[in-house]
Amino acid sequence: MDVVVLPDLSDPDALLIRASWDDPDRFAALYDRYAAQLYRYAYRRIGAAAAEDVVAEAFLAAFRRRHTYDLSRPDARPWLFGILTRELGRHERAERAHYRALARSAASSTPADSPADAVVDRVSAGAARNQLAAALAALPARDRDVLLLVAWGDFAYGDVASALDIPVGTVRSRLNRARRKVRDALGPTSTERTSNDGH
Repeated sequence: MDVVVLPDLSDPDALLIRASWDDPDRFAALYDRYAAQLYRYAYRRIGAAAAEDVVAEAFLAAFRRRHTYDLSRPDARPWLFGILTRELGRHERAERAHYRALARSAASSTPADSPADAVVDRVSAGAARNQLAAALAALPARDRDVLLLVAWGDFAYGDVASALDIPVGTVRSRLNRARRKVRDALGPTSTERTSNDGH
């Protein structure tokens, strides 16, 4: 009879997934470990209304695919974010609508030193946020996925490649294209405008 060692919270993800093959309840440890991260990412992409459902769908899909997980990879985060990204792809229309709504919305207020500072801060932040949201809505989904996994998911290029099952070179080219389009949409920064005005 084989002795099964039950994983604890410090176990690598691959061990938890392997243990869940025999004891499906063990998969819950991955949910506990990553659900908040996936929710924050989904929330930023599609808003509160659908984020919880999309994360639940992603974990259900991951659970169903757990037997296909490459156990040589100790960290399941790229795998889970890849599944989440595919689930988000099913909600692309909602994501674009979310960004368009952000682009139209007023900037949230932040504390400032004086009423004049508050107005300047609100106008600057609001304009940048609105332009960024519009730029994200205009990006092709595959470029937006790469950009946001790097920017909001804090992924390295190799992890993005693993999550999306694409070569690292493709990650680089999509990221460069997305950054260029976002930069063009945002226009020059205040520092760039100041330095250009001085010459």
